[in-house]
Order: sequence, then structure tokens, then C-alpha cells
Amino acid sequence: MQMRLTFIGADHEVTGSCHFLEVGETKVLIDCGMEQGNNIYQNAELPVSYREIDYVFLTHAHIDHAGMLPWIYARGFRGQVIATYATVDLCNIMLKDSAHIQEMEAEWKNRKARRAGRSEVEALYTMEDAQDVLKHFEGVAYCQEFKLNDNLTLRFTDVGHLLGSAFIEIWATEGSRTKKIVFSGDIGNKNKPLIRDPQYIDEADYVVMESTYGNRYHKKGVNHVEDLARIIQETLDRSGNVVIPAFAVGRTQELLYLIRHIKDEKLVKGHDGFDVYVDSPLAVEATHVFKENMLECYDDETKALVEKGINPIDFPGLKLSITSEESKNINFDMTPKVIISAAGMCDAGRIRHHLKHNLWRPECSIVFAGYQAEGTLGRLLQDGAQTVKIFGEEIDVRAHIENIEGISGHADRDGLLTWISSFGKRPDYVFVVHGDEESCTAFADMLNTQLKLEARAPFSGSQFDLIKGCWIKEAGPVLIEKETAARRKATGVYTRLVDAGKLLMDVISRNQGGANKDLTHFTEQILALCDKWNR
Repeated sequence: MQMRLTFIGADHEVTGSCHFLEVGETKVLIDCGMEQGNNIYQNAELPVSYREIDYVFLTHAHIDHAGMLPWIYARGFRGQVIATYATVDLCNIMLKDSAHIQEMEAEWKNRKARRAGRSEVEALYTMEDAQDVLKHFEGVAYCQEFKLNDNLTLRFTDVGHLLGSAFIEIWATEGSRTKKIVFSGDIGNKNKPLIRDPQYIDEADYVVMESTYGNRYHKKGVNHVEDLARIIQETLDRSGNVVIPAFAVGRTQELLYLIRHIKDEKLVKGHDGFDVYVDSPLAVEATHVFKENMLECYDDETKALVEKGINPIDFPGLKLSITSEESKNINFDMTPKVIISAAGMCDAGRIRHHLKHNLWRPECSIVFAGYQAEGTLGRLLQDGAQTVKIFGEEIDVRAHIENIEGISGHADRDGLLTWISSFGKRPDYVFVVHGDEESCTAFADMLNTQLKLEARAPFSGSQFDLIKGCWIKEAGPVLIEKETAARRKATGVYTRLVDAGKLLMDVISRNQGGANKDLTHFTEQILALCDKWNR
């Protein structure tokens, strides 16, 4: 009888969310995210091959929760990815966009490497990998309980973080024993534009809960419309540009909602009809997804606008930049403007070009409206860096650096406490994940002392027996070693080779009982391959 949970990613770290659940013979990943920014700790290896994973349950479409799905596909995963309809729609554009970024950045690095006589790098994954894994997605509706198989029953409920975001309730059954495990995903902030507030839940045996802001509070009483209007007014008065790094999905649409209100109420004086550029093909596509999913996902205020015939994220002066040429032309036009561009943490994409052209100009403003992970360019700027390196060039930071407080998509400490306190039946255990060292530890301690809950922030590699209610293994922190570029490349390629070897063994086991003729042919092929590479 087997029912265990293994912690893989976003343990004592914010990004790279991934948890491994085994119930009987069924093997499931909850999220499969990409790590972003600087990571301190090494993630444990998955204890099975990716070919053996039957399902991935996806809480939402952000890359730090979904971004490694093409990568595991390239390494043998052929199971089913289950998510809300809106999440499926968003992943259809976000994973392709991520693959494009991987390929473009690899090509850019390789051009430099060839000029310098250095070895080349491989893209993390390809567009083909992204397109192939998307064929394995299946959408489900909010709030509908459904039985997946004899081991698992599921329900996805709106958690108010992003269009389509959900916490996932899992009823896991092995033999005569059933346990309910809830994975919070990212818990949303209240009173966000466009989408509903987080929903609450009554009971669970175990809760896997995020803690991004587990030791912090959002600034109260902030009027985001007034804040943003002030920044735009002051910057345009200086004849500068307002540059806003924003996630193409979610944050960009929220900002458009706020700017539409600013324009409708004429809160910016003397600059009638100021232009707002959304410089991201992904953001343009995502905006269409937002329109298509409004009935299931929008809050009542936004639905009321739609019923009046008002597009909540459109207004005069909005310009959509899709091609590279259109993007370049934005910085050749010296008319003061607002530029919204991805990526939200300034770690990739077109935003880096806009920062290169505007950071050194004291009349401009750079506005952060979301979390900046440790080690990202956005975090460096937010922390007051005087100079930064962009595309190998040192850039003086002379622009005004602004922060719009409280616009985060994540609940703060109060919001997290409200969510976990909603449980009528106290969970037996709360596993605190998706927070940096200080945040997850502080939040787990607070749950223990203040709410008298059994709570712990596990490190990657820890395993918990969900039937017995005890730890199988409590892993400790494993620091990431600093590596040279050459070693990093070699290690990455070798890891893929090892994964391929595991996949081969899996294929061999699946051919047990096959025809002798076929097995003989298969054996000869393997031996020939071994002869070729046995050196």
C-alpha cells in the first residue's frame, strides 16, 4: 500500500514548483515549473523516469509552475496534463513563447561563442517539444468533482492568482484508505482587477501551501489608479517614457484595466491621448484568451463593464507591437509614452531592450508592479543598483525607479492566514513551500505557534507517507555548486544522456513478452550502439 508525497521544486525557494505524488501505481506531478533567478539549493532528482509519470496536475500557467513541461516531454513524458480551460489556453501560448525564448537565447549565446572560439550551448527545449506536450493537455471546469481513476478524484477551484489559476483538491484512495490532499498553487491577492478573489475551502487531511509573502504585508490603503496616474503624469511632464516590466499574462491585462480607468477619468492632465505600447506578441495573444474566458473567470465588476459594451482592457491610444521591427521603432520615437513589455522580472525578452534605451535617461521612469526574484535584473534595479549590464553593456541607472505597492498577484501574510484559517476541519499537516528561506521558515513557524497547526517547510528530496502520517525521509539543504560555463554545458548534455538511458530501460521492460524475432532485433540494435560508443 503506497501513498507518498515527494518534494522536488520550490522548496525553500520561490520558483520551479514541482511535487511528486504516488498513489498505488499511479504517479503524478503537481506542477512542473522552471526555476527563475538565482537559486541557492539543488533540487532532488525525480525518483522515477519521466516516462512513468501518468499525469501532471497544473495549478496555473505561469512559467515557474508550467515551464518545464516541454523539457520532461523531451525526456519521455507521455502522460496527461490536466488543468482548467483557461490554463490550457494560456499554456498554449506561454509554452510556445518560452520555447521561442530558449531557442533565441541559445542562438544569441552561440553567435558570441563562435566569435570567441568557445563551445556552443543547447536550448533548454525546442518549439517542437512545446508543441508536442501541448497535445497532451486536457481542460476541466472549475468546481466540478470528477473521478480520474480508482486512485484519484479531483476538483479545481479558483484561487484568484491568474486567469484559470486553481487550488487542487485530490482525494487519494489506496485500498480502503482515502486521504484528501490540497495543493494551494499560488494564492491570489484580494481585489485584483478582472478576476475573482481567492475562494476558500472547508477541509483537508494535508495541505501543500505557498508562502511567497509569508513574512511580508502588502501596503494597505494604496490606490493603484492614483499611484500609476501620478507616475505617468510626472514622467510625461519631464518628457520621459514610463517603462513597465510586466508579465505578459495577467499583469499586463491588469495594467491595461488601470490605464483604461485613468484615461476614462482624465486623471493625467496635459497629455491627452498619450500612447500606451504593449510590446509583446505573447501579451497580445493572452489578451484574446482573457476575452474568451471572461464568463468563467472574471469578477462581477468586470462582467458589468462587458455587459455595458465596454472592453475592460482596451482604450484610445493603445498600440500593440508584435513584430521585431515594430518593437525597435518604439525607441526611435521620442514622443513620451508608456511602454509595457515582458518579461516581468527583466530576465529575458523585449523589456531588456527598452531598459537599455531608457535606464540612462533621468527623465524616464521604470515601474515595478510585481515580485522580483532574487538574482533577476528587476530585483537588482529594485534594490538600488547604480549600474547594470544589459547585452554585455554597462548601463548607468539614472531613471526614476518606482514601485506600485500591493499590486502583487500573491496574497500577503494576512491573505495566506485567511486562506488556511478557512478550513473548518484542521488539516493534519501543512507543508509550506514556494517561499524563500526566510519567508517559508517564518510562515511555517507562525502556523505552528499562532494557529497551532503541524507545519513544516521541507527541503527538496523530502518524502512523506500520507497513510501513516510520518516522514519517510527528511532531506537537508544541498547548496548549488558554482560551475564554469563549460562544466554546466557538459553536465546538462550528460544528464540528458542519462535520462535517455533510463528511457531505454523503460522501453525494454515494456517489450517483455514480445515476439522472439522482434526482441532479437532490438537486442542487436542495442549491442551495435554499445559497440559504437564503448570507448
